[in-house]
Amino acid sequence: QVQLVESGGGLVQAGGSLRLSCEASGRTFSNYAMGWFRQAPGKARELVATISWGGGGTSYLDSVKGRFTISRDNAKNTLYLQMSDLKPEDTAVYYCAMGGSKWSVTPVDYWGKGTLVTVSS
Repeated sequence: QVQLVESGGGLVQAGGSLRLSCEASGRTFSNYAMGWFRQAPGKARELVATISWGGGGTSYLDSVKGRFTISRDNAKNTLYLQMSDLKPEDTAVYYCAMGGSKWSVTPVDYWGKGTLVTVSS
């Protein structure tokens, strides 16, 4: 049974930073691409950042480029999202996702339950 458990969300002021973590179990973490999605109230879920199986390939939503960094530690089965210079529009539930291949997180095989990030102005 695959489990993805996010942590690190919370309330932060605009301009602040947070680091999200996602601990994976039940599958060989290092064999799969991973990603972070987010969903704001009343909006569709969107892909924020992706990382390939070994960490060598990353991609970002344009609006977070230069502010967010995705990384992974395969020895710890953990995915990270370092978020800095946070803006109120970054407020959302952030979901960890595991893809079905080494290179792409989509289509998503497994989802975490999400962690809420709230950025106050």
